[in-house]
Amino acid sequence: MYDDILLPTDGSEATTAAVDHVGRLAEVHGATVHVLSVVDTRNRFESPSSGLAPDAWLASERERARQAVDEAVETLPGDVPAERVVEEGVPKSAILGYVEENGPDLVVMGTHGRTGLDHYLIGSVAENVVRESPVPVTTVRVDE
Repeated sequence: MYDDILLPTDGSEATTAAVDHVGRLAEVHGATVHVLSVVDTRNRFESPSSGLAPDAWLASERERARQAVDEAVETLPGDVPAERVVEEGVPKSAILGYVEENGPDLVVMGTHGRTGLDHYLIGSVAENVVRESPVPVTTVRVDE
């Protein structure tokens, strides 16, 4: 049923729960997991860069993305094949672009389950991907 599963990661606690879920799915279906992290390239005034210089922000984001992918791959069961992917752009757009270009059968994403003001201020990449993805998306909420 699933040959390729996309696991977007930002290295957060929400991803940890999603990695466990996607690892079990991949084992059952013999799927390859594509672990994707996005280097957020938005202008420093449009993203949570805390006023860092643009070059420092991008360098920091590249390292964070690489580490997030490495940590997720290392957490997957040893017999699950994984591809490491780091893209640059706006996270929602880069994830959806990867789906369009590579055609995974499923996207599995962690979510913090924020509501109210936190959701309004921070937004939800997962929510946007669920709404716009042409393939099924499973969200895994982090346990509180």
